[in-house]
Amino acid sequence: MKWLWLTVAIVILDQVTKIWVAGYLSIGESLPVLTWFNLVHACNQGAAFSFLSDAGGWQRWFFIGLTSVIAVAIFIWLGALSGPQRVLRCALALILGGALGNLWDRVVHGCVVDFIQVFLEFIPMKLFNPWPAFNVADSAITIGAILLIIDTFLYDHAEVTKKVNK
Repeated sequence: MKWLWLTVAIVILDQVTKIWVAGYLSIGESLPVLTWFNLVHACNQGAAFSFLSDAGGWQRWFFIGLTSVIAVAIFIWLGALSGPQRVLRCALALILGGALGNLWDRVVHGCVVDFIQVFLEFIPMKLFNPWPAFNVADSAITIGAILLIIDTFLYDHAEVTKKVNK
């Protein structure tokens, strides 16, 4: 459970940045920062890429329930780990922090506050240009998921389990 500091840090950083953006920009307002980067105040009622954002309201409660179950499962998984497994612990702590940051938004605001908008000029198609707005919690979840994938290739978890159980 030593890795929960990272979870707490992600939640705090996520919420502080969202409070700052909400205090500085109105919903829908955009502030150009660089040619490829804007700050924008968006309220996403759906999931990634605004999936189900226009579903009529039921999705808020669905995502609150789903995220709560996933957060509890990750917390239990993190607590049950034995051995070093630093990459896995870091990945789970990041995902948990991101999930809790976005869960807080859904409970308090009814939507997830997004504010980072990037333009990917190297992508020829206009489908994701600009890239859908995201936040610190989304970034933590993405990095955590990448670390989970890396962890599956780096470690033989069956071998780690055998060594720990001896």
